[in-house]
Parts: sequence; C-alpha cells; structure tokens
Amino acid sequence: MSITRLLYQPVVWLWYIPFMALCTLVIGTLVILASKISPVWATRNLAPLWARLNTLAMPGWFRLHGEEHIDPQASYVVVANHLSQTDIFAIYGWLPLDLKWVIKKELRKVPIIGSGCAAMGHLFVDRKNRTEAQKALAAFKETIEPGTSVMFFPEGTRSSSGQLLPFKKGAFATAKDLGLPILPVTLVGTERMLPNHTFALLPSIADIQIQEPISLDLVEQLSATQLSDLARERIQRGLSDQGRQAESPLR
Repeated sequence: MSITRLLYQPVVWLWYIPFMALCTLVIGTLVILASKISPVWATRNLAPLWARLNTLAMPGWFRLHGEEHIDPQASYVVVANHLSQTDIFAIYGWLPLDLKWVIKKELRKVPIIGSGCAAMGHLFVDRKNRTEAQKALAAFKETIEPGTSVMFFPEGTRSSSGQLLPFKKGAFATAKDLGLPILPVTLVGTERMLPNHTFALLPSIADIQIQEPISLDLVEQLSATQLSDLARERIQRGLSDQGRQAESPLR
C-alpha cells in the first residue's frame, strides 16, 4: 500500500465505511419499498442516487464520454470491463438506463443488498451450474420490458492487472437470444479509487467510455464468439485511448 493510501485509511474507516453502511441501509430499504410500486422507478432513481452518494463520499467522480452512442429509452445488453468494486458505482450512477444485472447467486444472501437487487428484478445465477444458469436466463427473458437493459461483466471477475481477461460467452449468447444490440462500455481508472482485493480507497476521478453499440443486425449475423471478439476489441480501444489521458488521484 502506498504512503498516500495508508495515510487516508483513518478517513476510510472512520468516515467512509460508516457512511456507506448507513447509505446502503436507508436507500436499500427505500428501494425494497419503492420496488413494490415501480421497480423501474427504483432502478432509474434510487440506485443511481445510492451510487453517486457513495462516490461523492470518497470523494470521487466519474466522467462520462460517448453519450451520443446511447439511447436512454432503448434496450441493450451492456458489457463492461471489470477493474474494481467501484465499477458498480460507475455503471449504476452514470449510465442512464434501466439496468438489470446478472450477478452471482451468493449476493442474494447479503442483507439489504440482496433483497434490494431482488426487488429491482436483477437476476441471480449459479456460475458453477451452467444448466441452471441457462434456465434462469430463459425465465428472465420473459420479464424483460421495452427500455430495460441487461448488464454483464463478461470477464466474470475483476482484473488485477488492468488488462482485459478472456470474455465468457454468456452475455453474447443472451444478446442473440433476447434480440438486443450490445453496448460496450470501457471503465478506466476505477482501480485507482479502489484496487482489487483491498479496501484501500483513495479520492480519484475515473472515466466511463461508451463505445459504439454493436447493432442488432450484427448480433443476428455473427456468432456469440464473434460478438465477444468485437465487443472486446471496442472495449480495448477505449482502454488504449483513455488510459493515456487518465488523471492522477485528486490533490
């Protein structure tokens, strides 16, 4: 751990962790209640509020690029690289979409978070049981409404090196099955906020680069493997372009 991060640790433990716990408890409870009336409203309003408040408390911020590539009323299969737990804040707080996440079933047992995700209609899957995961996705397909997008981290886990890991094919098979275009998103610099496998937070700015969507025509024409390669190429392009411009932590 760097000296800067070490010196910041009292702030993390005395301020940030209590704030995040209280924020999650309050907004998570509101999500569960509001989702009984409108899961879409909870997803579009309360979830982004939770993400932005927790980001500002670091303090941190995300800069959004490529807004012209996104239609907030359209449906996509969204795929992004995964560097840090703060990626969740980035996607939730700054992408203007009604997002349903495909997440590991173990999170269903986490108090408030698991119940809140379930209330908003996110999908819990068993990554170790492909057959059950496919059944869950098939049932999930029936609940997708116009304007709802599905979120995947196709690497399946966070990258410790910052380099893209191999992509799993599930997101791309899902895009073909649901008949949705694919929206690649590049996250740059989130590992500066919170390195993988640590809680060594540091105030920082990170970037969200929305890449050109992969059209429905291409989704129908290409195989899941080809779509995976194309999405990976576009996400990597964002890493190459934005990585050189990423700012250092806030002073």
